[in-house]
Amino acid sequence: MARRKRTRPRKRSVSRGTMMGLFFLLCVAIGALYAWHEGRSWRPDEAMWPDQGALIGVADGPVAFDTLAGLGARFVYLEASSGERDTDIAFAQNFARARTAGLQVGAVHRFDPCVVADGQSANFVTVVPRDAELLPPAILLEGTTADCAQRVSDAAVQSELMTLVNQIEAHSGQPVILAPSEDFETAYGISRRIDRQMWLTRSWLEPDYAARPWLMWTANRWFKTEAADNPLRWVVVRPL
Repeated sequence: MARRKRTRPRKRSVSRGTMMGLFFLLCVAIGALYAWHEGRSWRPDEAMWPDQGALIGVADGPVAFDTLAGLGARFVYLEASSGERDTDIAFAQNFARARTAGLQVGAVHRFDPCVVADGQSANFVTVVPRDAELLPPAILLEGTTADCAQRVSDAAVQSELMTLVNQIEAHSGQPVILAPSEDFETAYGISRRIDRQMWLTRSWLEPDYAARPWLMWTANRWFKTEAADNPLRWVVVRPL
């Protein structure tokens, strides 16, 4: 019996168009990686934005504040408290070291929309001293009620935030600065409802998501410096 010839499967050839498409995607990926690498070292021009500094918390790890000052920082904002129970264990140490380095210091509370204001303000005042030389306190507004165990209305969030603002101002003797994320601002429209200075965040591009002009801008959330092993959140103040 004659044996049948085995036919080899034909190799599929990659079309020129496919190759060009893959090459284009590779170039885009390389370009994005390069832009990300370069973007980590970017900050606004000091000639135009003379007041520059950083927002620092325990998650940033050890920070050499004297090095930070040498890089041109004039101030730091330090995370102090969050919600009604959490505190930043590095606050006291960072506070002392920042002052020794000659930096102005401000304190930050992270607002929890799931709990009432009284416990949050009590948490803040137990950590942050009354000190006339402190910068105005700031409230970070990032989380929404999507993760709350029980439903919290938008009106309740706005009401508790206003109460917290009043309580922190009574302790500090200064108007607070509100720092909403874009998601928080979209959800609650705080810049339209509470008349306070705004601190907005958008890396590399000036933010425009608030209904009023901003005072402070986190211009690079991943700023790589010699002052810390981890990237820092670099902040500038709008020139007068």
